[in-house]
Amino acid sequence: MIMKKILSLALVVLILSGCAVKRAGNPIFEGWYADPEGVIFGDTYWVYPTWSQPFKDQLHLDCFSSKDLTNWTKHERIVDNTRVTWIKSALWAPSIIEKGGKYYLFFGANNIHEGEYGGIGIAVADNPAGPFEDYLGKPLIGEIINGAQPIDQFVFKDVDGTYYIYYGGWKHCNMAKLNEDFTGFVPFEDGTIFREVTPKDYVEGPFMFIKDGKYYFMWSEGRWRKDNYRVAYAIADSPFGPFEKRDVILQTDKEVGTGAGHHSVIYNEKSKKYYIVYHRHPLGAIDGNNRVTCIDEMHFDKEGNILPIKMTFEGVKADKLK
Repeated sequence: MIMKKILSLALVVLILSGCAVKRAGNPIFEGWYADPEGVIFGDTYWVYPTWSQPFKDQLHLDCFSSKDLTNWTKHERIVDNTRVTWIKSALWAPSIIEKGGKYYLFFGANNIHEGEYGGIGIAVADNPAGPFEDYLGKPLIGEIINGAQPIDQFVFKDVDGTYYIYYGGWKHCNMAKLNEDFTGFVPFEDGTIFREVTPKDYVEGPFMFIKDGKYYFMWSEGRWRKDNYRVAYAIADSPFGPFEKRDVILQTDKEVGTGAGHHSVIYNEKSKKYYIVYHRHPLGAIDGNNRVTCIDEMHFDKEGNILPIKMTFEGVKADKLK
């Protein structure tokens, strides 16, 4: 009788352990990685981050893929300075979009100031894991326009099929309309190419998504090396704004991590769940480059406002796309 009870208890424990919900854990993969762009291609999640090292060493990018948000595969050196030879340092904040069966990887490079060479470039591949080759042979945007350093680009496809690029550091954000083959720009109705759309307290890292017909524009504030780095957002009726700041929704939690920011958002149409992909400094980090990539779930209230995000160590549950 005692043995039967022991066996029954063991069976219950086995069943419960088998039913335990697996979570990704934060960070979602090993290594110092920042500025992550999360994106979905087909039935796979992809994350494209900056390799978080001293600027002079930032000469390549890796990316990561997953079918369920919990098991990640690393794809190494998807692009580097041997294939885009004008990259000399500070390869930052990739943004990727698929068009016509090609994958276009936008990036910032060289941390340029007035009169220097570099800025926002494009690499292209037939596969989201690369290898990516230089698309233009030069920067797409290589000047300081409206005070915006050409970094931290995000490429956004609107509901009408128009592609916009939002970008900018140094507390200025520009937008422009990309042409059909991403080799240049289409002027706005007033003849201008670049339009400044900077919200209050904006510093860098713009991101856009649409929910319920509204345009959610997001950005990072503060200083990336400091605890005051954080994410804020606005809601508008058009991709042109105006973008009036609503709230800060991701910031330092001294029990979990500090300097949380430079994020992106992914949406699973099957589960109807939104996820924020971001970087943060682990507790006890002493180097500003000690940044890790994390994912947590994002929620909204009945009015569509983004609720403050609680950072976790556990991360998110497995969530397949199909």
